[in-house]
Amino acid sequence: MGFKCGIVGLPNVGKSTLFNALTESAAAQAANYPFCTIEPNVGDVPVPDPRLNNLAEIAKSAQTLPTRLTFVDIAGLVRGASKGEGLGNQFLAHIREVDAIAYVLRCFDDPDVVHVDGKVDPIADAETIETELMLADLDSVERRIPTLEKKIRGQDKEAKKTLALVEHVLPLLRDGKPARHATVADEDRVAFRALGLLTSKPILYVCNVDEAAAATGNEYSRAVEERTGIEGAGCVTISAKIESELAELDAEERKTYLAELGLAEPGLNRMIQEGYELLDLITYFTAGPKEARAWTIPQGTRAPQAAGAIHTDFEKGFIRAETIAYDDYVALGGETGARDAGKMRLEGKDYVVQDGDVLHGSSDLERGLFFGNAARFRPDFCTTGSTTTGVAADGMPSGGVTPMDT
Repeated sequence: MGFKCGIVGLPNVGKSTLFNALTESAAAQAANYPFCTIEPNVGDVPVPDPRLNNLAEIAKSAQTLPTRLTFVDIAGLVRGASKGEGLGNQFLAHIREVDAIAYVLRCFDDPDVVHVDGKVDPIADAETIETELMLADLDSVERRIPTLEKKIRGQDKEAKKTLALVEHVLPLLRDGKPARHATVADEDRVAFRALGLLTSKPILYVCNVDEAAAATGNEYSRAVEERTGIEGAGCVTISAKIESELAELDAEERKTYLAELGLAEPGLNRMIQEGYELLDLITYFTAGPKEARAWTIPQGTRAPQAAGAIHTDFEKGFIRAETIAYDDYVALGGETGARDAGKMRLEGKDYVVQDGDVLHGSSDLERGLFFGNAARFRPDFCTTGSTTTGVAADGMPSGGVTPMDT
């Protein structure tokens, strides 16, 4: 799985400029007038992780395949969007399926860039966005009630459960509180997420500052950070203009420019780090002669479900995995060195995969799936039906390998 993030904000806050920079494209029309982004823009970008390059070098992988981050940029919202003002409300459906929502907030002064409300106030902007999303959610759940009641009269048990969740969250929305404040039982979380409520999703505040404040922030961004502490949201300070300039430079030029600005890394990296922390995500790896690949899973995922991120057959047939910690894999020069040093261990179905797992290659890679903590699903351990299913070096199921083939 990857990380999908919706991007919302008022017009002229630098939202589309940031989107362009992050995706290194000009798909979103970055212009100084409201509603210039009419159709939603979707950008898919690789997640930078130096560990993947280290693994690829050790495994002598022909190519590296990072995990992906998807941004969905929609038209700028304005006060009253939920009632038809502006264009943003027409496209909120496009971000109902995202994992988190980034609120891009203007935290810079510029008389040449008009603010839709006439003044720079990121806290007020955040409240406007939140209000419009809550009103959109309120409209969504109220519209569902008649249909759910009709299904319940037809003895639909699932509809009864859904209506109970709707009635649980409805008072909160009517009271001007986001759906994420609702207390939901563990067994109801999947059904609650299926409601697609915008305000049930984690928030990442993105403070768009001018170049001078990119490294240190300013009074506007600090006010947002205080709000973040109260709400438990994520927050990152970025200069969309700098990110736009970085997108046009090669790797070495980027390093030089970042150093001159006093920045350790691009804004994209910080957004990903904040997003991963907000969503409690980790990365594990697979590696071999043909490729080294990164995979994203939730923190606390057990080995069978981690295998399922690659192919559902691996989850169904999983029995146990050979596991090597990332640091051991790197320090000992790969799978062979780790095995010889006694650092490879067998883990079963209850094993919780750790961040930094690596995929390594060996002579029987074409017959087995290797994955991070450098874990390997071997064909003699992972069976589906009468056959043993593996993964080839290119990450695709090899299938049809029986225990006798080993």
